[in-house]
Amino acid sequence: MNRVEKATLQLRAVEILRARKESLTYDELAAETGLPAGDLNRYVNGHVLPGLDRAREVVAGFGRELVAEELDARLRTDEEGYVDNTDLVFDQTLLDAAAVVVAEDVGFDRPDVVLTAATDGITFASAVARYYGARTAYAKKSRETAVEEFVETRQRVTPGIELTYSLPANAIESGERVLVVDDIVRSGETQRLLMDIADQVDAEVVGAAVLVAADSEGIETVREATDAPVVALTST
Repeated sequence: MNRVEKATLQLRAVEILRARKESLTYDELAAETGLPAGDLNRYVNGHVLPGLDRAREVVAGFGRELVAEELDARLRTDEEGYVDNTDLVFDQTLLDAAAVVVAEDVGFDRPDVVLTAATDGITFASAVARYYGARTAYAKKSRETAVEEFVETRQRVTPGIELTYSLPANAIESGERVLVVDDIVRSGETQRLLMDIADQVDAEVVGAAVLVAADSEGIETVREATDAPVVALTST
């Protein structure tokens, strides 16, 4: 690990603590993490960074649990069972914390490109890409008139209705490593279509990561589409 990667891990550990601190007092956070309240205060307020071993402990030891609890606390489900994730996709501190958990706890191969679908997945995908130092690419349901060449994929989801995504042809190069990232999995078809785009350009899918699995069958659909790791940080 070089100095930049070390510093990034330390900073992201602080972001995990900051995200959790929004819901807890320092004494409650100390009881949950096993770290002294005084140290936590200094970390959260930016007075000092945790050491490398403690940063790893924050991320791998309980970081995923802390992030999952924050995600669960902010999810809303209406009477018809629709999951409202608005409080997640606009909270950059929480997304940055989730990104480091995905990168350090799950252990994907380092991607060249983080691929998502417009629009709600973009903020989380950008956080993951920033942590890895990768590019972000996102597929749309509509084509931009200024772009001449696209990679397109489609899937019939119900009789008479097709789900279609298009990506500019130069967004991903042949042989690049692609991590598929999204905010939520429902049916799993969107994530499968993103993987199909990567396959069409002969890129390597190194995994898929989502914040929320709204349907257990949906996340299994994604897992069946690849041999690479697939993770959801929480589920409804």
